[in-house]
Amino acid sequence: MKFVDEASIEVIAGKGGDGCLSFRREKYIQFGGPNGGDGGNGGGVYLVADATLNTLVDFRFKRLFRAKPGGNGKGSECTGKKGDDLYIKVPVGTLVFDIETEEFLGDLTKPEQVLLVAKGGEHGLGNVRFKTSTNRAPRRITKGTAGEARALRLELQLLADVGLLGLPNAGKSSLIRAVSLARPKVADYPFTTLHPHLGVVSIELDRNFVIADIPGLIEGAADGHGLGIQFLRHLSRTSLLLHIVDIAPLDGDPVQDIFSIIKELEKYSAELVTKERWLVLNKIDLLPEYQQLCDNIIREINWQGQVFKISALSDKKSCMNLCYKIMEYIENSKA
Repeated sequence: MKFVDEASIEVIAGKGGDGCLSFRREKYIQFGGPNGGDGGNGGGVYLVADATLNTLVDFRFKRLFRAKPGGNGKGSECTGKKGDDLYIKVPVGTLVFDIETEEFLGDLTKPEQVLLVAKGGEHGLGNVRFKTSTNRAPRRITKGTAGEARALRLELQLLADVGLLGLPNAGKSSLIRAVSLARPKVADYPFTTLHPHLGVVSIELDRNFVIADIPGLIEGAADGHGLGIQFLRHLSRTSLLLHIVDIAPLDGDPVQDIFSIIKELEKYSAELVTKERWLVLNKIDLLPEYQQLCDNIIREINWQGQVFKISALSDKKSCMNLCYKIMEYIENSKA
């Protein structure tokens, strides 16, 4: 399934039903009086967060959503039927904006959370409502009002505890495969990850966290180059970032690679730069002298935070040690 994290749709709530103009007609009753009922309210349009969805791809094929109108009033003071509400399922983590006004309407962060995005029209009044002591046979009614119509922009921000950050081919997908059941594509060339992946890391019973892998960043990403910048929004909800670094790149310098990622983060979002970030030096299995190289990298960038040395491909123990530290950090931050 193609991953889609942004979509535009149009929603139209139902029109309210019109009031009824009617008079009571019975044998031997010459002046029965008004008995026209009110119309029914129009149906509203709601968005519902569905935990089984993880993409907005369905909205590429259907963009117009319309709720049912309310029924018109009838004689004998019968009220028209209320229009059925329309419920549209969206993934958990969907942000909703009004395209015309740029108003932020809501953030669906919990399963089954409901958000009203278009209110149904109000019902019209039947002529029985206008009967008075001086107007015994009113011929006045009101029409139902139109339902709200809105053009909406939906943006999906994945809900994850930990986000993976790094250049293409740094080993992010290998790490998420090593510690979870997620199976992103892994190959010895860049840009094998074309869309975000989520993986659940289980430490033990009732102790787990969600990790997100996004396409790798490249220099100039904040100016629109590459793929990763399109998905950086998915890291905004995370409590921890893991900066994955290939210590033995075929082309390039690990120190410059680290600075290039930090530079792109600064361009994109001041919030992401200040978020807790750990340095994860990957592919230590490729270099016998990796310890000295890692120490040099840490010294040259003057890194003050947490550092981990792993081999996502061949040393599961180092990966799980990292996961235990992550779990401990998440539990402490929630305490």
